[in-house]
Amino acid sequence: MQKKLLGNSYLLLVMILLYIPIIFLVVYSFNGGTIMSGWGGFSFVHYQELFADTRLLKILLDTFILAISSATIAAFIGTVGALFLDGIQNKKTLNTFLSFNNVLLVSPDVTIGVSFLILFTILGFSLGFVSVLVSHIAFSIPIVLLMVLPRLREMDNTLVMAARDLGAKRGTILSQIVIPEIWPSIMAGFLLALTYSLDDFAVTFFVTGNGFSTLSVEIYSRARQGVSLEINALSALMFAVSLLLVFTYYLYTTYADKKARLTK
Repeated sequence: MQKKLLGNSYLLLVMILLYIPIIFLVVYSFNGGTIMSGWGGFSFVHYQELFADTRLLKILLDTFILAISSATIAAFIGTVGALFLDGIQNKKTLNTFLSFNNVLLVSPDVTIGVSFLILFTILGFSLGFVSVLVSHIAFSIPIVLLMVLPRLREMDNTLVMAARDLGAKRGTILSQIVIPEIWPSIMAGFLLALTYSLDDFAVTFFVTGNGFSTLSVEIYSRARQGVSLEINALSALMFAVSLLLVFTYYLYTTYADKKARLTK
């Protein structure tokens, strides 16, 4: 009982330390003043400045387009890769592939960014949206693969074997049995890849060109001149969107699990 109380207290402390800065950021997005060290009264002035800043809004749109595109492509490639690895019977071969997959997960972001910069420079590839997209897809694929592969290994193969006995083709088995079974993991990998893409700075900083920028790079550029509370307003809106996505995914997984139990 005492250990459980101690564990809950520690967890509560960690949550407080994590969320206090976010709450502080959101509260000061409604500050009528221009700095975070003083309260100038409740105001929506910084939200008005945000929606009047067409450059920042364009960068925000580009960032979401980039994140959704890279997460979608990475979810597809990662799922195909997981299906391929699940079919490998030789443990040594499987571990070799998994080791190569884990390289991007354990490598520092700076190393990955510099590597892609060198690669694009050698190939004579112009830096911009496509270079950032390729880089984000590359570091998102291992995330999706590691989310989907455990689900494949845990899947009951009874339905697959029964479908094969009844003469079902491989495409039918994949679309009607396997994909629906692992779909929650695919969605989890997609959302995680989406989050990583939205949050990434180090890799993007190295591979972005003069004609394209993401939100993280833009905020870094502005921070050197002093962060405006307009960034607080933007961060507060993005935090609200993140909460909405998490809540939506929770409802979806709850519904999917309930439906699966009723089906069984």
